[in-house]
Amino acid sequence: SAIEARVIAFVSGEAWRLKVFNSHGKIYEASASKMFNVPIEVVTKGSDWRAKGKVAELALGYQGAVGALKTMGGEKMGLSELEMDTIVKKWRKANPAIVALWGDLESCAMRAIETRKPVRSIHKGLLFECNGEVMTIKLPSGRRLFYQSPSFAENKWGKKSIRYKGMDQTTKQWGWVDTYGGKITENVIQAIARDLLADAMQRVEGLGYSIVMTVHDEIVVEIPNDDSDDDLNIICNLMGDTSEVYAGVPFPAEGYLTPYYKKD
Repeated sequence: SAIEARVIAFVSGEAWRLKVFNSHGKIYEASASKMFNVPIEVVTKGSDWRAKGKVAELALGYQGAVGALKTMGGEKMGLSELEMDTIVKKWRKANPAIVALWGDLESCAMRAIETRKPVRSIHKGLLFECNGEVMTIKLPSGRRLFYQSPSFAENKWGKKSIRYKGMDQTTKQWGWVDTYGGKITENVIQAIARDLLADAMQRVEGLGYSIVMTVHDEIVVEIPNDDSDDDLNIICNLMGDTSEVYAGVPFPAEGYLTPYYKKD
């Protein structure tokens, strides 16, 4: 349930978001309420407030701006460039801890590449190390992310930026890939979400359930028809359980029973 939004709240320590996830969990409504200074009660399903809160949450968590809002359907919603720019500014103002996270992770990466010495982030102790050939980021789980041949270049805005050798997600060709604080944040958040899912899968299989497929943040389990409601509750509880490493924000899981796979 809103796994990336929960993980970024956990890593950044954005207090109001943690409060939302420890209560009603309605992040789109709460985001719109905070951004536009309106009571959360008026941010109802189908309202313009909620639509703006939803598109902001989907597009802006990893340092996206107007272009990201367009990609997520901002223009189709009828939003002008000025309105989208306003949403970007209001979202960032409402989420200072996440904005600080982008800057911190970029700074840690740059210092590790420059000095070839370990650099530890203030955010959950993420450890950046670089030996010249590869930069790694050690996650709370102990797993590492790898960036091949890290170096610096000048970006299109004329500023010093980080680059590494990897697969270009547009051309699918191997070459130089530019990165920045928001993109590094995306890598870290999605990797932690993957660790949470992998841990959950081990707990589910440890009780003898057969996982036949995964889809993004979902698992698909085949179970007998007998006592299926009980099995569903057990699996959801196993999925939503977390280790002490990730204590501080709940990661609830929901599920449904179906004779064939579908989107709920």
